[in-house]
Amino acid sequence: MALNSLTAFAQEQAEAPQRVEITGSRIRQVDLETAQPVQKITAQQIQATGLVTVGDILNQMTSAGTPAFSKGAVLTSNREQGGQYIDMRNLGANRLLVLVNGKRWTQSVDGYTDMSTVPSSMIERIDILKDGASSIYGSDAIAGVVNIILKKRLEGAEISVYKGINEKGDGKTEDYSLSYGANAEKASMMFGISHSKTEPVWAKTRDITSQSYGTGDFFGQGFGAAPWGRITPVTAAGTSNTVAANGGFNKILNHTGGFDGSGVGADSRNPANYHNFANSNDDKYNSSQQMMFQSPTKLTSIFTKGTIELPGDLRFTTTAMYAERSSTRQVAGYPMNSLSQPNFPVYIDKDSYFNPYGNQVAGAGKGQDLFFARRTTEQPRITENNNQTLHIDATLEGEFTLRGLPWSWSAGYNHNSLKGENLSTGNLNLLNLKKALGPSFLNGAGQVQCGTAASPVPFSLCTPFNILGGPSVSNPEAWKYVSANGQGTYGSTVNSITADVSGELFTLPAGAVGFAGGIEKRDVRGYDRPGQFDQAGYSTDLAANTTKGRYSVKEVYLEANIPLLKGQSFAKLLSLDLASRYSDYDNFGSTTNSKASVMWKPVDDLLVRGTWAEGFRAPALGDTFGGGGQSFDSYLDPCDSRWGLAARNPAVAQRCTATGVPAGYRQLAQSGAAVPAAGAQSTVPFQTGVGNDTLTPETAKTKTLGFVYNPSFVPGLSASLDWFKINVKDQISGWTAAEVISNCVVEGLQKYCGDIVRNSTGAITGLSRGTINKGELSTEGFDIGLGYRLPRTAYGNFAIRTESTVLRSFKQKASATTDWQEYAGEFTYARLKSNISLDWMMGNWSSTLTARYTSGVKDLCLDSELQCSNPDDQGVSYDGGGYNKRGSTTYIDLNVAYKTPWKGQISVGANNLFDRAPRLMYAATSQGVGVSSSSAVDPNAPIDRFVYVRYNQSF
Repeated sequence: MALNSLTAFAQEQAEAPQRVEITGSRIRQVDLETAQPVQKITAQQIQATGLVTVGDILNQMTSAGTPAFSKGAVLTSNREQGGQYIDMRNLGANRLLVLVNGKRWTQSVDGYTDMSTVPSSMIERIDILKDGASSIYGSDAIAGVVNIILKKRLEGAEISVYKGINEKGDGKTEDYSLSYGANAEKASMMFGISHSKTEPVWAKTRDITSQSYGTGDFFGQGFGAAPWGRITPVTAAGTSNTVAANGGFNKILNHTGGFDGSGVGADSRNPANYHNFANSNDDKYNSSQQMMFQSPTKLTSIFTKGTIELPGDLRFTTTAMYAERSSTRQVAGYPMNSLSQPNFPVYIDKDSYFNPYGNQVAGAGKGQDLFFARRTTEQPRITENNNQTLHIDATLEGEFTLRGLPWSWSAGYNHNSLKGENLSTGNLNLLNLKKALGPSFLNGAGQVQCGTAASPVPFSLCTPFNILGGPSVSNPEAWKYVSANGQGTYGSTVNSITADVSGELFTLPAGAVGFAGGIEKRDVRGYDRPGQFDQAGYSTDLAANTTKGRYSVKEVYLEANIPLLKGQSFAKLLSLDLASRYSDYDNFGSTTNSKASVMWKPVDDLLVRGTWAEGFRAPALGDTFGGGGQSFDSYLDPCDSRWGLAARNPAVAQRCTATGVPAGYRQLAQSGAAVPAAGAQSTVPFQTGVGNDTLTPETAKTKTLGFVYNPSFVPGLSASLDWFKINVKDQISGWTAAEVISNCVVEGLQKYCGDIVRNSTGAITGLSRGTINKGELSTEGFDIGLGYRLPRTAYGNFAIRTESTVLRSFKQKASATTDWQEYAGEFTYARLKSNISLDWMMGNWSSTLTARYTSGVKDLCLDSELQCSNPDDQGVSYDGGGYNKRGSTTYIDLNVAYKTPWKGQISVGANNLFDRAPRLMYAATSQGVGVSSSSAVDPNAPIDRFVYVRYNQSF
């Protein structure tokens, strides 16, 4: 009713102005050519990709790096997991500003914008600005700006139904949307609702993903702690005693079966039923069989937009969107040991009935406490992340004339809020576990009961747990008693008020001088509250503290476009665009960022453009106010005597010795085995992510130079080439565990050695890493574009378009005194990425054939003596000796569509049409860049052929 009544209002108002605002500039203008390189993706191109969400679509751009928070990184514990985030130019998703109709979209506490919340059915086009724009838009616009332009009008209704599935029958994707619009001459309103769902892909369903490093040379490497009890005595310091000379041993329960954990364990009370742990695959566990390769998501969104022309040349526009997203991730059962939480150790008590070396087996007074390790495969760890996003904006705008020159103004309010809840199962309650592994006895009824015969503990208060016996003797009541459910809540709110004015100041011989200016006040607040039980560290879930903070910023900007020459020889057009923005933050102070762009047409067919821009990124709430938490980090200890740098660098070996590392030290994995060349996850959680209130903003310098060529003698042809170079200083980042250790023993920076704790064996039993301003980051390369619409033929209309990115350099250094490290050419930093599409249209038929190419990369070597193409060379980011050459990849996608006579369209397609098999990529694992938690296959690349069908119907 409201839709139709709105369209009847204001029938006699004046037509909307034709001057528009172009992404990258606030000056409204008729000419759509700008000095900034802007890539446009149309609604038709979006449909042809066969993809559902904005995030998936944009992540196929050649200028986009590996997505942040990969859908295969199921071991990550951040609140963003399940969303989609664009990592433009590999600079990080939090260095990209996301706008919708020129307005900031929602952000998490850590400064990330989930692209999946924007309904793709309402999109008219997407503009991708590929240079710095902090002078126009403020913080975060270092890598560029993504501006999602929504449809302005919609007449009638549109329904879309989409279904797709992997060839192996998993990864099923569904998308349903309904849009409705009503219009009058001076008013319009749109409404849309959409629902999408993607089912999981499990690692165990394909051989190549069924183990950490595939089934070839490294079969069994990456297997972790087994579900059968492994025991050692406890040292006086509370650690594991495996040294025989000191009375230690390292034994594991006899059992049938192998690394799949499906066997039956022997009687765990009998000490004769244990054998020495010798790193056999049968005594370890393949955790990939319980893990998701790609996690599932569900998203429902409701969207509405209205515009109305008011008297007095005024126009009111409002947009509202609500989205609810839920995602689930599952990983293998917890690799439990006595020091899973070092501040709350749990041992098998010498008076436990189930202790094979306890008093009730060895004899009174002869028992000893046991240090244990055991994976709880009976209860895989499952985390559900549910959140709700709300966006509301309202803008009043108008036009006026000043001295006969056109001007426009706008004033608006923008509200973004995000709130969510994390629920987890599969972890253990350490308070109850300690009681369950404490004193227990066999009562008169033949039941094992907590306490002692003289002082029994009622079953309602404690259930004994035979943790050593393995899954075959699991007791549901005991599991219920020792299980822990985790819960955390989080949210963020951004409110902003803006006022802008744009127009022409005066006229020069070459044209009018354009001007824009405005003010903005933005308030940001957010929180992340883990459950009290998790905060206390009484669960095997990663402990964390509360994050809570706020800040506000006041900003003013000015922009001017100055036409210098027009219609002259070798200067058909020459103009200069200048902009500057002043930002005053109440938590760290003020900053001013400026930009200069030039546009020159020496001839009508050639446009030359260039930009120099300053950029900045203010610390996110999590950077400044982060409470910190625990993390199991992957690293290779440089002090490892086999694979570490100490094995080939005497200076590093000497520093390792000075920090207390004994000769012959080997880093151990969670399974108790020595690590491979890639290293492994830490055996205890490290402390990470503590906020830093002394952080200052990142600063950046962006330079671009390029041209666009549209030769008049070849109608339909357009070519572009743009060079870019971006340098970021004082980057806000947390140290990785590997960096902290390297700073201590490789770089010899003593202050970092205090953040590392080693025991008497040399093993790292504690590490703390926080957020700081560190070093520099620099990237340089070229974007190349080519489009050609061929002359019409009897066989239809054909068009070719290509988009390529050449990466010349991507490097960073940890501090002003350290050397640059070059990453270009390594995994996730491919030297060349290119998309080539052939479009065809004839009558009601249309089709798009796309080839997506990525050049070969350097990969991690797991063993420099086995399957390592370049063992004597050093891959900078993989500190283990040598690298593997991995070949290029090319994926072919096909979409075919037909428009029906009844205003419908059906399209079918296949991505990875020729079913190119995935390649092993060891650097994809947590020992490398961590995009895949379950296996050495990139989860962001096609796992096999994906087929789909979509039907659109207009009314």
